[in-house]
Amino acid sequence: MRIAALYDLHGNLPALEAVLAAVEREGVDEIVFGGDITWGPLLSGMFALVRWVGTARCVRGHEDRDPDEWERACLSPADVAFLQGLPPTLERDGVLYCHATPRSDDEVVTPATPDERLAEILTGVEQRVVVAGHTHMQQDRLVSGIRFVNAGSVGLPYEGEVAAFWALLVDGEPELRRTPLDRERIIELFERSRWPRAHEFLHERLLRPASREEATKVLEGRASGIFVTPGD
Repeated sequence: MRIAALYDLHGNLPALEAVLAAVEREGVDEIVFGGDITWGPLLSGMFALVRWVGTARCVRGHEDRDPDEWERACLSPADVAFLQGLPPTLERDGVLYCHATPRSDDEVVTPATPDERLAEILTGVEQRVVVAGHTHMQQDRLVSGIRFVNAGSVGLPYEGEVAAFWALLVDGEPELRRTPLDRERIIELFERSRWPRAHEFLHERLLRPASREEATKVLEGRASGIFVTPGD
């Protein structure tokens, strides 16, 4: 099977459209959306496109568990129920898909996470490959016989560049991918959005993406209970 793993969409509709065009060229059999469809500016269009993809399966991200007031205004009650009813994990073609880790949808695993800690996180996993997201940085590592892959983020990557990041799995073997984006179209659509945080999201995060080093420092600090901001 050829499966595209698309994670952390965050309402970035033009990024999803670009990736789906790339996915179509790959001739995939199935798409797995790995959670965090919500928390972003273009939710209604994003959700409609996700539901339109007939070959898609979804796992629930931590942002999808309890949409806020603005998000609920963009979605129907049936949409919210759909998001909240998604499974936390699913298995396809011998691969386990989850949002953050198999045991939690908000646990932090970055490139700096020690192998010993990741091995403990993966205790009890029977699949040979685990695909996750949540930290918005791609990684591919082997720990205790399990290949742990972060597919990256389509909508809000922490890779130091404006692009969309995802993964293609061919017969269970992961390949990390990157798709260029149309900056001007993103700017146009985001600035027309009514999301209260659209300007911040666009100009302070998406168009000025954090580097992997900055994001790792922040995320590992939060995971250990220490608040760290980029540049500290």
